[in-house]
Amino acid sequence: MFLKPYIQGLDGIIPGGISIKDFSTISKTDHTIAKKILDELIKNGIGSKDRDSFNFDSGDRLKSALLILEKGATIDEVSEHIDWKDFEGLVAEILESKGFGTIRNMFLTKPRMEIDVVGIKIGVAILIDCKHWKRTSTSAIQTAVKKQIERTKRYVSQTQGAMAIPAIVTLYEEKVSFINKVPIVPIQKFSSFVDEFYGNLDKVEIIKSD
Repeated sequence: MFLKPYIQGLDGIIPGGISIKDFSTISKTDHTIAKKILDELIKNGIGSKDRDSFNFDSGDRLKSALLILEKGATIDEVSEHIDWKDFEGLVAEILESKGFGTIRNMFLTKPRMEIDVVGIKIGVAILIDCKHWKRTSTSAIQTAVKKQIERTKRYVSQTQGAMAIPAIVTLYEEKVSFINKVPIVPIQKFSSFVDEFYGNLDKVEIIKSD
């Protein structure tokens, strides 16, 4: 696979329907290559085709980025074409596919805090901080964990009967998988993490309302 057009094609993967012509224009590729890229995405379960229109959901750009990384593109090349909205969209989409109700960008007050994605199922909430960053230090992850625990405590204090688990989801796999019982999950492993979530509640930090 010649990767440069596929990397440029990430810009054309937007929620809703798009024609080959419009995709070609946005991604700055010719019509033949644009069609090849779109057909490749469909073949890999990314998006859907309806006659001459290709339809994408909010998490499809990040799915495409992960596919291109598997094909040999570098993280730096791909990361220029994705942002936090793509990342949050895929996290929420994975949770919804597992039967979770989701809330994106939940704001809390006194003090003002924002939670990227909340997933709720069977009385348990996962509060997720999405980290769209390049590889970082353990101390930076520790700081993120501390802040997410604070957000989770604020959430349960404002939600009667709440039981919540703070979690960090990252674009890349970090050296640590837990800090203070808070899971650090790379997006590639998030789906299996959610599948195993209820069987591993004894391993994670659970914060309950009084």
